[in-house]
Amino acid sequence: MAKKNEAEIAETSGGFNFPNFFQGTREELEKVVWPSRKQLISESAAVLLMVTLSASLIYLVDGLFGWVAKQVF
Repeated sequence: MAKKNEAEIAETSGGFNFPNFFQGTREELEKVVWPSRKQLISESAAVLLMVTLSASLIYLVDGLFGWVAKQVF
């Protein structure tokens, strides 16, 4: 088996290290591809439209079932 170097051992054997955590977080955030303003607005509008349509459909179906329940009972 190959020996691990001291940096790998120190990284894996210690407790939680705030500076390493924040450095790793920053490195990962630099890899993120952020959307453009136009893309953000259009996709947000699409999400809001779908949520509104879904909520309206659920409201109408609930009203229909409520009306049917009143007719039956």
